[in-house]
Amino acid sequence: MSPLHVIVIGAGTGGMCLAHGLRRAGISVAVYERDRTRADGVHGYRVGIDPTGNQALRECLPPELFDTYTATCARTPAHFNVLTERRRTIASFRLPESTDPVHSERSVSRMTLRQVLLTGMDDVVRFGKTFTHYEHGADGTVTAFFDDGTSATGDLLVAADGTGSRVRRQYLPHAKVRDTGVIAVSAKVAVTPETRALLPEEVFNGISATFAPKGQFCIWHVVEFKWDRDGEVKHGVGGNDAELIARWPGLLYDNTRDYINWGFSASARRFPPGVMDLRGEDLKRVVLDMTPNWHPDLRALFRAADPGSCFPIAIRTSEPVDPWETTNVTLLGDAVHTMTPGRGVGANTALRDAMLLTRRLITVRDGAPLLDAVAAYEEEMIPYGFARVADSLAQNGTNGDDLLHRPVVGRAVLAANRTFFRAVGRVPALRRRFVDALVAYRAADA
Repeated sequence: MSPLHVIVIGAGTGGMCLAHGLRRAGISVAVYERDRTRADGVHGYRVGIDPTGNQALRECLPPELFDTYTATCARTPAHFNVLTERRRTIASFRLPESTDPVHSERSVSRMTLRQVLLTGMDDVVRFGKTFTHYEHGADGTVTAFFDDGTSATGDLLVAADGTGSRVRRQYLPHAKVRDTGVIAVSAKVAVTPETRALLPEEVFNGISATFAPKGQFCIWHVVEFKWDRDGEVKHGVGGNDAELIARWPGLLYDNTRDYINWGFSASARRFPPGVMDLRGEDLKRVVLDMTPNWHPDLRALFRAADPGSCFPIAIRTSEPVDPWETTNVTLLGDAVHTMTPGRGVGANTALRDAMLLTRRLITVRDGAPLLDAVAAYEEEMIPYGFARVADSLAQNGTNGDDLLHRPVVGRAVLAANRTFFRAVGRVPALRRRFVDALVAYRAADA
């Protein structure tokens, strides 16, 4: 092992990818996570892993674990659909298929990905550790302190503790994260013959976006896995995938089963006061009260959601920050560049950070100065990270100040939006260009 020791705060997607990459490179690493067990937390929703994320995972994970990751991915969406609140299809775009392990789009459950990334890392991850602050040592080390009175000392401290990062608040107190003025409510609906029948075939087999009056928006994902409700490999799944799933210990901690995931959002001012304190049935009732004119089948899916999976999110975004003086503390993922879900690249950008930081720290293992390596990481990460923040914020509807959310002009913007998608969906050349641009953006950094 290299004498370099890295402390990672947070066992999320980026932090665990980094930990795998460092351990695989022979660099000592320890991850400190506030959840008490590997099954804690709300991690059940879908995330799309694009070629950038796939590349990072393949580079950082051991080969067999990367194969397990690909085996445990959900079915890849076949369509991107744009709908009205009356469930009419404005446009449907066939998405390209690919079996390439890296240059493809993959659909995963956050909980399943979490369990993959925790596999084989029992000696690296310390659960039940809530970070409070850090201190620099006179010998050039850095010590992290936790609320249980313990501490950990290393050569580098990496903040991977998300949007509310305590490390960032101490290290970069001027770095601001602000509310966008949009609230989202997300939930899961179990896939059954009854719930499946509520969605048209292309919607069930794809990703769909509903644009509605009053700036309302809803994203629909259907997530189907290679195992059934009992956790057994489904009929027809064979070969290496079946073997990897059958012997993967992470499934013992993952109760994820086939589900329909909906995410309803609108301007915060459209929601009743106190909505952020609501959960479960009360929150479902809010969504139903806000959507009286939506199609009965869509409302039935709101009603059928598992109350335990239903919670509100205030959409937040980082404000750009100028480069800072490099020390032996650095950041990755949402801890430094929180972005809205507008372009669906938050997790992928965190994975890119992890891959890049791993590469830079390998040079330290091989003799380069630590601060030079961290500076090189930050010099590259800051521009692309905040470029993705800007892209996501520019997406229609993710900012409460968007015209789409305004009472009068919003109707005109909605009509223009629908006209655009109808035109693009009906003209083959425009349809191909739209899909090509979508794929190119998500593969741009791979």
